[in-house]
Amino acid sequence: MTTTAFVHGFSSTAMLIMAIGAQNAFVLRQGLRREHVLPVVALCALSDAVLLQAGVWGMGGVLLARPEWGQWMRWAGALFLLAYALQAGARALRPGQLLVTAGGPGNSLRSTVLTLLALTWLNPHVYLDTVVLLGTMASPYPTWGRAAFATGGALASALWFTAIGFGARWLAPLFASPQAWRVLDGVTAACMMALAVAMALS
Repeated sequence: MTTTAFVHGFSSTAMLIMAIGAQNAFVLRQGLRREHVLPVVALCALSDAVLLQAGVWGMGGVLLARPEWGQWMRWAGALFLLAYALQAGARALRPGQLLVTAGGPGNSLRSTVLTLLALTWLNPHVYLDTVVLLGTMASPYPTWGRAAFATGGALASALWFTAIGFGARWLAPLFASPQAWRVLDGVTAACMMALAVAMALS
């Protein structure tokens, strides 16, 4: 079951984190500019790991004390994922493109870090994703299972931010095409829908 929990945490986090939002767009931009990429990637991964731990252990403790909350929280999480899927599906029908450039004056490390902290810690969706949603998903596992779930989730986050931060220079031509965004958002919508159904039936 440890392996199952690890894979569950890894796959669930990967599905959620792939949705292109303000934080991911910022990391892509820094990668395209090759500017402070290592601290940006490290800070994103560390922030996600902290939030995930808070969700897995905090939410798990709440649900152990109030097990009757588990069912309605699973339904709330499923509805939240369904809304994600619908939004991604709508974007797939009207694809856009990431407007970032590789030129222009650079920003200081302090300015970059402060911007990233705001995008990460002041974004309510981050708390819904990592603290509430992933915490709820991890709650049925015993203590060691929740630890494996959190480890898998943290690894998925670290790999994702490393990939988009350091791989952005190769992604630039791809994401200049609206068709690429149509495919990405379509896949995101399908993943979110599948995760919503699985959560509702768990």
